[in-house]
Amino acid sequence: MGALLAIPSLAASAACCFGSTACSLCACCPSSKSSTTTRIMYALMLFVSTFLSCLMLIPAIQNKLAENDWFCKGLGISCAHATGFQAVYRVCAATASFFLIFMLMMLGVKDSKDARSKIQNGFWFFKYLLLTALIVMFFFIRSESLATPLMWIGMIGGFLFILIQLILIVDFAHGVADSLIESYEESDSRYCYAGLISFTFGGFILALVAIIFMFIFYTTGEGCGLPRFFIIFNSLLCIGITGLSLSPAVQEFNPRSGLIQAVMITGYVIYLTWAALINNPDKQCNPSLISIISSKNSTDPSHDEKHFGVPLPAQSIVSLFLWFACLLYASIRNSSNTSLGKITGGSGNDENIQLTDDTERQVWDNEEEGVAYSYSFFHFMFALASLYVMMTLTSWYKPDNDLTHLNSNMASVWVKMVSSWVCVALYSWTLVAPIVFPDRDF
Repeated sequence: MGALLAIPSLAASAACCFGSTACSLCACCPSSKSSTTTRIMYALMLFVSTFLSCLMLIPAIQNKLAENDWFCKGLGISCAHATGFQAVYRVCAATASFFLIFMLMMLGVKDSKDARSKIQNGFWFFKYLLLTALIVMFFFIRSESLATPLMWIGMIGGFLFILIQLILIVDFAHGVADSLIESYEESDSRYCYAGLISFTFGGFILALVAIIFMFIFYTTGEGCGLPRFFIIFNSLLCIGITGLSLSPAVQEFNPRSGLIQAVMITGYVIYLTWAALINNPDKQCNPSLISIISSKNSTDPSHDEKHFGVPLPAQSIVSLFLWFACLLYASIRNSSNTSLGKITGGSGNDENIQLTDDTERQVWDNEEEGVAYSYSFFHFMFALASLYVMMTLTSWYKPDNDLTHLNSNMASVWVKMVSSWVCVALYSWTLVAPIVFPDRDF
């Protein structure tokens, strides 16, 4: 009997993997939109690729790959140290190529009546097969100079994704604030009000503690003027955006603008400041636990023989967590619009589509009248996300750098600092734009 009941589920899974049917996330889940489940499936695909890239940094796997010295032959660096990063380059470059192929393939798709929409929403087995083939192909590229052009492509693509990520984070801050305030206004609960106060002021207290912590540990050495400037300047920026959020002009056009958004953006800016400081190559200004461990390992004469590569820093793990959270947020959003405008170019209005009695499928097509998001831009964003992973896992690695200081380089410092300033600028623009353009709908 159980086998008979499993037949429809198996048939649906086969249709999803080998045909054009959109995937259901699980058999017990309620009906969901094909546009949402498809985006989540692509996010899971990117997660699998990222997990594979992380595996390439495991010493045991690097030992095996290092036996083939063609990865780093001619680069003038130790193959035992570079193999893991070279492998990350190839896996992520193949993943980015996969999404670029689909970006070109999906140009101009307007609704689900287009035959290419079937490819977008189904045939997952063949998609994974194509991705695997691309990864294998990149591993068979034995060019000794492949890493250098991939590095520059990765830097450009990674920085572009940072901009998109910042837009999503700013939009998320506005969305969370609106939801919390709306919940309080509807319930008028003292507990809800106490929660809002605790969240807001608790966040600012944590930010203040973090600033003091950074001053104590990252500015005490000689010649630490630049880290000191970063901390002071970003702290002043956080105070500025908080004051701007509460200014009468902003409150007039956006009464819900306030401390909740400001504390979330402040927290993210402080995180980026810390992330920049722990990548400072000047060890006098970066006495972190990571640098102490790295220094200890580098003095061990047997370290080169026992371990291959540089361990993934904790900051990179946090960055990947935020990266995947932003991708999931972009995948499950109900709208293509953000607080900064439309970034995905969707033309569908699936909010007004109602399920009928005959719609009992796990996944239903909500794009018959128009796509809910731009297929091409979505794949372009995921291609950039792949390049961002490549640069994050390799700490914005330059092939001819000394790998003993790989996790500490000024390129990573400036990328994170510029990102924090762009984040402040984007958030400030969401507050000022309604004032500058009062006739536009934001």
